[in-house]
Amino acid sequence: MDQPKDRSDDPTPVIEPGGEHAELTRRALHLRIRQQEILAELGVLALQGTPFLELLNQTAGLTAEGMKAEFCKVLEYLPAQNRLLVRAGVGWHEGIVGVATIGADLESPSGFALRTGKPVISNHLENEERFRTPELLAEHGIRRAMNVILQGDGSPYGVLEVDSRSEGEFSEHDIAFLQGAANILGMAIERQRNERQLRMALDRQQVLLNEINHRVKNSLQIVAAMLQLQANAADDDLIRAHLTEASGRVSAIGRAYERLSHDANVESINLGPYLQQVCADAVGAYRCILDFDAAPGIELDPDRAISLALIVNELVTNAVKHALSDRSNGHIWVRLSRQDENSALISVRDDGVGLPAGFDLTQSRGLGMRIIAALAKQLGASITQHGGVDGTEFALLLPLERRSES
Repeated sequence: MDQPKDRSDDPTPVIEPGGEHAELTRRALHLRIRQQEILAELGVLALQGTPFLELLNQTAGLTAEGMKAEFCKVLEYLPAQNRLLVRAGVGWHEGIVGVATIGADLESPSGFALRTGKPVISNHLENEERFRTPELLAEHGIRRAMNVILQGDGSPYGVLEVDSRSEGEFSEHDIAFLQGAANILGMAIERQRNERQLRMALDRQQVLLNEINHRVKNSLQIVAAMLQLQANAADDDLIRAHLTEASGRVSAIGRAYERLSHDANVESINLGPYLQQVCADAVGAYRCILDFDAAPGIELDPDRAISLALIVNELVTNAVKHALSDRSNGHIWVRLSRQDENSALISVRDDGVGLPAGFDLTQSRGLGMRIIAALAKQLGASITQHGGVDGTEFALLLPLERRSES
């Protein structure tokens, strides 16, 4: 079997690459690596939600660095004028960015890139015959330019352009980097467009929700006023009392909607401030002391918050009218606390006359108590009462998340 030849005696030398060609290759390799790093940096800036103008200027600066160019600009298309505005850039004289415009027609390099979506390289602007050279470039002594489209999901935003006064040439190899930077910026612009539209839609939805709550509140106030008028005109004391109570309950619902329009967002309500206002409204002009305390950060969806507000309103109103009816310095305590991760405890306590002997909330024939029991069941909450000679306390254990219907 033949043994491998020992090539150590081969006279052909192994020569390390060197000279001018090797240096150019090394520089080109380093530039391509830096370009990839820049594209990664731009991607991070876009994902971080960098403010719009800062993102445009950062893109212009990094793109100029990646192309070894002295100038770069982001051109925004203005359809009404059929021109491109210098929205951001580096290297330009003062007063150019945000002010200067160039034509967006097919005879303009940037206009051609915008209209066709094709990159445009002009390495010898002084001899360019395909397009006219924009005055802005001539004024800055630009010798070569390269344009690519800034395209989002919808209509094009504009053009990304690099320019240089130095000799040399932009090549087709540079298109990949420049178009990559433009694509990243285009996606970021489109995302910010979508976010602005979403914010506008949410703002409009909030305005509509507030308007609906306002109209509901006004309608309920009209109903409450009509009931009160009927109560005032009634000859029978019992009918008058019932109509007055009905008017008060309708007013309570109206106040709940009013608080909702001021304090709520679309998804949830901070219960602490909301219930504090409801309790203050319920006490109203009655001469008693309200002591309210709530743990922070307890939230509930708006529909269930209104039902809870009506329960609390009934409990506080009952305490004022019945437990403390013969006193001018009665005391009512309302507490809101978090029982666990998904439940809250609301208690209403007074120092009044206490509950009647043998009182059972579930068997009560009073309308107010029946309303409380019905709303508690609707909320999936449990309610208990404790009464004695030193007052009464009702405690409501409420799940904070809506339970799915089986």
